[in-house]
Amino acid sequence: MKFTLSWLKDHLETDAALETITDKLTDLGLELEGVEDRAESFKDFTVAYVEIAEKHPDADRLKVCVVDTGSEKLQIVCGAPNARAGMKGVFAPVGSYIPGTDMTLKKGVIRGQESNGMLVSEREMGLSEDHEGIIDVTDQDPELGTAFAALYGMDDPVIEICLTPNRADCTGVRGIARDLAASGLGKMKDLDSTPVKGSFKSPIDVRLEFDKDMVEACPIFIGRSIKNVKNGPSPDWMQNRLTAIGLRPISALVDITNYMSFCLGRPLHVFDADKLKGNIHVRLAKKGEKLAALNDKTYELDDFMTAVCDDSGVIGLGGVIGGEATGCTDDTTNVYLEVAYFDPARTAKTGRALQIESDARYRFERGIDPDFVVPAAEIATRMLLDLCGGEPGEIVQAGNVPDWKRAIEFDPAYTKKLAGIDIDEKEQKLILENLGFEVSGKSVTPPSWRGDINGRADLVEEVIRVYGYDNIEPVSMPKLTSVTVNAETPSLTRARKARSAMAVRGMNECITWSFMGRDLADKFGTQDIQTAAQMKIMNPINAELDQMRPSILPNLIEATGKNRDKGFPDSALFEVGPCFVSSKPDGQALVATGVRSGSAGPKHWSGAENARSFDAFDVKSDAMAVLESCGAPTKSLQVTRDAPDWYHPGRSGVMRLGPNVIARFGEIHPAILDDMGIKENVCGFEVLLDNIPVAKKKTGPARPLLELSPLQPVKRDFAFIVDNSVDAETLVRAAKAADKNLISYAEIFDVYTGEGVEQGKKSVALNVTLQPKKQTLTDAELETVAEKIIGNITSKTGGQLRS
Repeated sequence: MKFTLSWLKDHLETDAALETITDKLTDLGLELEGVEDRAESFKDFTVAYVEIAEKHPDADRLKVCVVDTGSEKLQIVCGAPNARAGMKGVFAPVGSYIPGTDMTLKKGVIRGQESNGMLVSEREMGLSEDHEGIIDVTDQDPELGTAFAALYGMDDPVIEICLTPNRADCTGVRGIARDLAASGLGKMKDLDSTPVKGSFKSPIDVRLEFDKDMVEACPIFIGRSIKNVKNGPSPDWMQNRLTAIGLRPISALVDITNYMSFCLGRPLHVFDADKLKGNIHVRLAKKGEKLAALNDKTYELDDFMTAVCDDSGVIGLGGVIGGEATGCTDDTTNVYLEVAYFDPARTAKTGRALQIESDARYRFERGIDPDFVVPAAEIATRMLLDLCGGEPGEIVQAGNVPDWKRAIEFDPAYTKKLAGIDIDEKEQKLILENLGFEVSGKSVTPPSWRGDINGRADLVEEVIRVYGYDNIEPVSMPKLTSVTVNAETPSLTRARKARSAMAVRGMNECITWSFMGRDLADKFGTQDIQTAAQMKIMNPINAELDQMRPSILPNLIEATGKNRDKGFPDSALFEVGPCFVSSKPDGQALVATGVRSGSAGPKHWSGAENARSFDAFDVKSDAMAVLESCGAPTKSLQVTRDAPDWYHPGRSGVMRLGPNVIARFGEIHPAILDDMGIKENVCGFEVLLDNIPVAKKKTGPARPLLELSPLQPVKRDFAFIVDNSVDAETLVRAAKAADKNLISYAEIFDVYTGEGVEQGKKSVALNVTLQPKKQTLTDAELETVAEKIIGNITSKTGGQLRS
C-alpha cells in the first residue's frame, strides 16, 4: 500500500516528522516497506531560461543554445524542434541521471560544438511517452532555479507499507490515518459525507435477483445517474498522487474511482449511462456467459460469480472488474455511478478462477466497510461534480446494509493474562474508543470497518499494538531445572531424525503443496464422498488444487516426472509433512514419504547390474532406515501383503507391529502412473511417524552391555518345498522361533521354481546361524536343533524338507 505524506495529512492533522510517522506505522503493525523521496532523486533538475537558440553550423536539425540556470550560463546542443529563445525549460546538468533513458549525462562535443548538459523532455523525465519536444514551462513562468520536483508536485515523499490480509480498513489512506490518530500522533479530520440532493428521478433502476440463500453475494447496491458531465484530464494534484503510487492517470472519471479506492478504501465503478441497455440487475452469472472486460480480455463465467447486468447481458463482475462495452471514454457525457458491497469469499474465488488481479478485488476480498456504502456514494458524487460538473439524479438503492454489529466480551484483566502487561482499564477503553470501538460495560462492539475483530484476543491485540510493544518489560524466564529441558516434541524429533536418515541415503528433500486435485486425491486415499467433502478446500488458490492431500506420494511422483522432462531421469525425493484423512481432530497424520525412480546407479561397461532400476526392496530399505532412526523395534516388525490400492499388488508390502501399521512400501501401481502421465517405474514408501511406539525410557545413560561369545558360530543350510503363497518372512520367523536362545540369525539365500519342483510350489533355502554361549555344540545337540527347525517350519508353513 502506497501513499504520499501530503495525502495522509489530508486526513490526519499532525506536525509529526516523517521519520516519526514511519516509525509509528511499524509499531502499529503497519510495517514500513520503504520511503521514496523523489525530490532527492530529481534534485539536479531545475528550471532554466533559454537566452539564445541558434542553428547549429554543421547540423540542420540541431540548435546551439545558451541557457541561464540562475547561477550560471551554459552552452548546450539541443535537437528538440520546440527549442527557442525566450522559453523556460527543465535543465539537466552534467553528471545528472536521466531516468527515462537510464543514462548519466556527460559533458561532450556534438558536431564540433561543446554541450554542457541538456534540456529534457517528458519521456526523459519519466512523466509520459511524449518525446516530440522538450518540456516547456514558459506559461507557468517559474523562477529560475526552481526545482523540477517542486514544479511537478514530486516533492511529496511516498510511503509504502506492508499490509496483512486482515487489515482491509488500511487499504485506504484514511484507515491508516485513523490508526495513527488513535496512537496519539495527531487528530483525524472530518470527512464530508453530506447528502447531495438529486434534481431528477433516476432513469435507470436497480434490482437484486438472488435466491434467499444467496443474498450475501450482493446485499446492497446503490446507483446514481449524473448527466451533462465533462470528462477530461483530472487535476494535477490528483494525477500527481496517482502517479506517485504507480497508477497511470487516464481521465477524470476513471481517476476518481481509483482515487476513492486508495483514499478511502472504497472501490466503485462508473458506467457510460448512454451505453446501458435498460435497467441494472445483479445476479449470479450463468455458466458459459462471457464478459469482454476493461483489460481487453474476454472471460467465460461460472455460476458462482456475481454478475452486474443490463438488458443486454453481463456488463461487469461484482467486486472484480468492469466491462469494456459500458466503459467511459473522453466523449462520455452521462454516467451511472455504482457503489455496492460484494461478498469477500465469492469475490476472491472469482478473481482466482479467472486469474484477474485488480485494485477492486484486492479490497473487496479482504472485506471493506459494509456501512460505508451510502456515505461513499455521496462523497463520490460530490467529487465527480467538482471535477466534471454535471447534474446529479436521485439515489437508487437495492437491498440493505448487511448486519455487521457483534458484541465481544471485554475483560481488561485478559490483557495481562495474554500479553503479560498491566494496562489500566480506563486506558484500554480509551484506546479502543479512539480506534472506533463502542465500549459499554463488559461488552465491546467493533466498528464496521474492522471485520477481522472476532474475539477477546483480538481486542487485546488492538490495545497492545496502540499502547506499544516496546512498553512490554522484558522478564527473564525462571529456570525450573538445573539441566535445560529439550523443547522439541517427540513428533518433531521423529521428523528431524527421519529427514536425516533419508538424506544420508542420498535422497533430496522436497516441500510440496498440502493440497491437490480431487481426481488425484481419490486415487491415493480420499475415495468416499463424505471424506472428500470434508477435505474440500472452500477457497482454493487454484481450481486444480481443491483437496487436502491424503498422501504425499502424488506430489513427489509429479516432481519425478518434471525432473525427467528436464533431463534428470534418476530421482530420489522425500518429504516429511502432514497428510489429511478426515476433518476429525485425529484426521491429520505426520508422514515421512519418499520415492525413487530411474536407475539405481550409473551405466558401466563392467555389467548391467550397476544400471538396474530401483525396485520395492530399495524403498523397503529406505523405510527400515527411517524406522530405525526413529527408534522403532524393527526386529519385531511383520511384513504383510495388504498394501493400499495405489501400490502394485504383487510388489508391495506393509510393515506392522501386530495390528498397528507403521509403514507401507512398494512399486506404484502402473495404472495410476499411466493416468499421471509417468512412463517410468516409480517406487515409494510412507512411514507413519505418529504410529511408531514410544521407546521405553532408559534407566541410565549407559548402553546395554555388549556380550560377545568366545565360541565359534555354526551355520546350517536348509531347503524347504512350500506353497507359492507362503511368505519368506514366515519361514524366517519359524526358524528363529525353534530356539530363541541359540539361533542368532536366519536369512533366505535362494528361491527356486522350475524343473524338479512341483507346479504351485517353490523351493526356499535359508541359512541359520547358531551361536553357542557356554560350550561348543555337540553333533547330537546340532541334530536336535536342526530337528526343531524342521519341525517348526513344517508345522507353521506346511512345507517339507527338500531332499
